[in-house]
Amino acid sequence: MSATKRKLKILEIDPWLKPYEADLMARWEHYLTLRKQLVGGGNLSSFANGHLYFGLSRSQDGWVYREWAPGADEMHLIGDFNGWDRWSHPMHRLESGVWEIRLKGHQALKHGQKIKVQVTRRGRKFDRIPLYIHRVVQDADKKSFVGEIWAPEKLFRWTDGDFRKRKITAPLIYEAHIGMAQEKEGVGSYREFADQILPRIVEDGYTAVQLMAIQEHPYYASFGYQVSNFFAASSWYGEPDDLKYLINKAHRLGLAVFLDVVHSHAISNTAEGINMFDGTKTQFFHAGGKGNHPAWGTKLFNYAKPEVLHFLLSNLKYWMEEYHFDGFRFDGVTSMIYHHHGLGVDFASYDQYFSMATDTDAVAYLQLANELIHEINPQAVTIAEEMSGMPGMALPVDAGGVGFDYRLAMGIPDYWIRSLKNEKDENRNMHGLWHELTTQRPGEQNICYCESHDQALVGDKTLIFRMADAEMYYGMDKAYHSDSMDRAIDMHKLIRFATLTLASGGYLNFMGNEFGHPEWIDFPREGNGWSFKYARRQWSLAENGFLKYQWLHDFDKALLDLVKKHRILRKSEPRNLWIDNRRKIIAFERAGLLFVINFHPTRSARSFFLPVGTRGAGRYRAIFSSDEVDFGGQARIDLRYVYETRDNAERGEGFEIYLPCRTAAVFKKLR
Repeated sequence: MSATKRKLKILEIDPWLKPYEADLMARWEHYLTLRKQLVGGGNLSSFANGHLYFGLSRSQDGWVYREWAPGADEMHLIGDFNGWDRWSHPMHRLESGVWEIRLKGHQALKHGQKIKVQVTRRGRKFDRIPLYIHRVVQDADKKSFVGEIWAPEKLFRWTDGDFRKRKITAPLIYEAHIGMAQEKEGVGSYREFADQILPRIVEDGYTAVQLMAIQEHPYYASFGYQVSNFFAASSWYGEPDDLKYLINKAHRLGLAVFLDVVHSHAISNTAEGINMFDGTKTQFFHAGGKGNHPAWGTKLFNYAKPEVLHFLLSNLKYWMEEYHFDGFRFDGVTSMIYHHHGLGVDFASYDQYFSMATDTDAVAYLQLANELIHEINPQAVTIAEEMSGMPGMALPVDAGGVGFDYRLAMGIPDYWIRSLKNEKDENRNMHGLWHELTTQRPGEQNICYCESHDQALVGDKTLIFRMADAEMYYGMDKAYHSDSMDRAIDMHKLIRFATLTLASGGYLNFMGNEFGHPEWIDFPREGNGWSFKYARRQWSLAENGFLKYQWLHDFDKALLDLVKKHRILRKSEPRNLWIDNRRKIIAFERAGLLFVINFHPTRSARSFFLPVGTRGAGRYRAIFSSDEVDFGGQARIDLRYVYETRDNAERGEGFEIYLPCRTAAVFKKLR
C-alpha cells in the first residue's frame, strides 16, 4: 500500500516523531519501491535462492558451477579435479554477468577436493574462492585458504523436526564463541561445544545460545567480525556436519540457536574474501572512500544493488534452511544505517536520526531481511546491535519500523561502566539508575545485558575486574575478605539482579561473565607468542568448591530460575513503588512479585517500609535474597518469616523489612 494512502503506526506509537513524518514516509516508500523492484508482488523467500542457483551443485548428468562476476573477462575452474590446470575448464558467460560451467559425470567432482576459480580481467589473472562455497580450509602450509567441495554421500540426519514450531519469548541468551569455550589451551570444536558446553548452558537456565564467529573468517583473533566467506561455516572448529550436530543437539535440549550474522561489512582481503572477486572494487561494495569503513578497515556493501541484496538475503535463508538457525543477531547495524557510521555522533536529538544522515538503502535492506526471516519462520528472532537509538528499529515493517524483534540495550553496559568509574557507591543516583534500566523506545523490546563481550577483551575490563582489579588474582578464595573484594562480589550480583529483573524483553550474558571469569580474552598473536592461554574459559574455577566464582555462578543460576519460574520478563513492565535516593534503595513491582534493592555500601535499612502496590494487604514472604550463604552472603533475610501488611499514611499498604546493605530481595504474597 502506498504511504500516501495510509498513516504509519509508528507515528501513533511515538508522537515525538510527528515532525519527521516526511522522512518516515520516504523511508517506507523506498522500501516498497525496492521490494517491488526485486519481487514484484511475489514473496521474498522465492527470491532469496541464490545459494541454490549459484555455486557448485549436482545436475542430472554431473555438476554445474555458476558465479555472478560482471567485471570478469574470462573465468576458469581449477582444482584437484583437473590437477590445477588453469585452462582446461573455461566457464561461459551468460546474461547479466553470470558465468557457468557444466561438468559431465557425477564423479567429475568429488567430496573433499580443493577448488578455486581463476578470474581474468584486462589481462590480469588471479585466483578466487567461489562466492557461494560451503567450506573453506587452510592450505597444507597454513598460509592461505582454499575452497573445498562439501558433498558427502551420507547427508546429515536432522532429528529436530519441530524447531520452527517453537515460540521463543523473553529469551535468556548465552552468547558464546565456539573456539574459546573449552578449558584446554587450543581451539575448541563444534562437537566439543555440543557435548560439553550445551548441557552446561541448559543446566544454568539459559533458553537460547547465540553463536559468534560462525561465518568463515581467516583471522581467528577477529572474533569472527571480519567475514571472508559468507556461506561457509568456519573450519576453525570442524566440518559443516559438526555444526549441524551442535544445532540439532541444542534443539533437542530445548535451546534456540541464534547466529551472530555480519552483513554490515566484509573483510578487505581478496585472496580469501569476496572483495574484488571479479576484478572490480564495486562488485559488492561502494566505490571510492564510501566503500571503506574508516574505523574498521573493512569493505562496505552497496545495498542499492539488487545483486548485492540477492546475495545477502540468500545468505540469511541459507543459514536458516541449511543449518536450522532460529534467528539472527545483526552486527554493526548503526554502522549500516548512517552514512557517517555513527562515528563521532552523540545522537542527542531526533534530528540526527533522519534527513541526509540516514542510509535509506541500508535501512531498506534490513526491512527486507526481517520480512524474509519471518516469512521463512514466523517464530524466528531477530536482534539489532544498534547503539544510536534509531526510532522504530524493533517495530514491524508495516508499522513503519525496521522489523527487528528486539534491539540490544547497548546503553545499559555503558551506564554501568560510567557509574562504576564516576560515581561513589554512596552517591549513586537511584533515579538515574531507574531511568537507564527501564527507559526504552515506545512499543519496542530490548535485549538487556550488563556487559558486552568487548569488555572481556584485552585492553578493556569486565565489571568485576573494574571493581576488584589486581585483587582478583589473590582475593577469590572463599576464606579471603576485604572491603574492596566484598564490594566487587556484592555489586556483581546487584548489577545482574537489577539488569535482569528490570529487563524489557530478553537478557544476554557472554560466556564466563556469569561467574566473573578472571582473565581477559587475548587471542593468539605475535605479541603473546601465539599462545592460547587466555583464549579459553576456565570452567573449573566455578566448580572446584574453594573459590568465590562458585557463589557468582550459583547466584546467576538461581536468578534465572526465579525469572523463568515466575515468567518475570513475560508479564508486564516493572512498576516503580519507591525510590529512596538518600538510602540508595529501589523498590518495584512486577509479575505479581515485589522487588527491593539496597545499593548503599554500608547502611543497612533496619526498618524499610516496603509498599505492596497492586498486590494489596495480606501476608508476604521473601522467596529470593542475594544475601544467601550459597551466594557468599550472611543469610540476614529470613526466607521463612511471614510479614503482615499494615497501612502507612504516606506509602499506603505495606510491611517493614530489614534490608542489609548491598542486598536485593524478592517478596511474594501468600495465598
